[in-house]
Amino acid sequence: MSIQQNDLSKKLRHITLEAQGLNQKRPFGSGKAAVLSTLQQLGYVQIDTLSVVARAHHHTFWTRIADYQPQWLDQLVAERQIFEYWFHAASYLPMQDFRYALPKMLSIKNGESRYYKADIQVMRNVYDKIRIDGPQKARDFESLSKNNSSWWNWKPTKIALEQLFMQGDLMICARNGIEKVYDLSERVLPSTTNTTPPTALEYAKYLVKTYLRAYGYTSIKQITHLKKGQLLRQNVEKILSQMLEDKIIQKLQIHELQTIYVLTDLFEKTYNTDHLSLSLLSPFDNSIIHRERVKACFDFDFRLECYTPQEKRKYGYFCLPILFGDVFVGRVDCKAHRKSGQFELIHLHIENTQIDMALWLTPFLNTLHRFARFNQCESIYVSRISPLELSSTIREFIEMTEMT
Repeated sequence: MSIQQNDLSKKLRHITLEAQGLNQKRPFGSGKAAVLSTLQQLGYVQIDTLSVVARAHHHTFWTRIADYQPQWLDQLVAERQIFEYWFHAASYLPMQDFRYALPKMLSIKNGESRYYKADIQVMRNVYDKIRIDGPQKARDFESLSKNNSSWWNWKPTKIALEQLFMQGDLMICARNGIEKVYDLSERVLPSTTNTTPPTALEYAKYLVKTYLRAYGYTSIKQITHLKKGQLLRQNVEKILSQMLEDKIIQKLQIHELQTIYVLTDLFEKTYNTDHLSLSLLSPFDNSIIHRERVKACFDFDFRLECYTPQEKRKYGYFCLPILFGDVFVGRVDCKAHRKSGQFELIHLHIENTQIDMALWLTPFLNTLHRFARFNQCESIYVSRISPLELSSTIREFIEMTEMT
């Protein structure tokens, strides 16, 4: 199919926004069921402990589920419909995908992949305590380290917990806030869970289907990101080749992303470009986590700067990208002052001045107010706006909406 480069880029943007659930009002429904549906569509949602604003995992679900409540995530863990493990980072995953976490677990357990160098005897003691006494938090062992024998030294115990978790002997059965509660995997996993390790080909198929479902299109580089081995790449190529033959996907050559593979049904679909939704995204949102992809497809250069020394930051500590339709109009460095109930816009950066501000400013402020309430804040105040010439207009508009 012949298609102009600009038209192709726009098409790919709409495809990925459709797959990510960012161009519809209720893409995955509502209520607790929508949390599971969202997770199954995206494949994973990254967990992060930073709480400058709502933590990344809650923010990602809130972006796609209008009535999202954080307790629903905890309830799904308790119901054993979702679990915590590693995707490219600590994540929530659907329980139906548990067996695809087994290759990493087994490689750590067998010493093929290094994680922590935990003391074997401490690991046995930790495991036995949880087996006998039931679920434990890390600080339960901290108290033992102060009162009992040297076996419960705090640091080795904490390392042992993480090692047992990463190799699959323990699972996280709950969280108290961000604090993990560990239990034996055999007591957490539903009896119906498939615990047969996937073959190398099955694992490759899982990765290919996960990325295609979550983004609508993908590349071999993205599928194999942070995953080593020539065998995996060969199997990924084999799966893609079969899907091409079955016309499930199409292969496209584009300048920035080189060779990509796109789902045929999404590529052939007609998209409503008149509906311009606005999203305030977490820096860890699935839609922007692959920075090269975002730069190539959306021409938006995004980096999280909280780990960058302050003097080297360009935009701020914890910027949230502002997506309007299929364009990133800017980003805003935010902080929720929960004790005072104020949501601060430390620095609002408007980067795309080609789009009439009258089109996106109202939905932006509506979204901002919703997000402030989600962060237990009642009011919004702005410290700085760039470019300076837009500052007075935006401030007046914010003040007017605060009054109404």
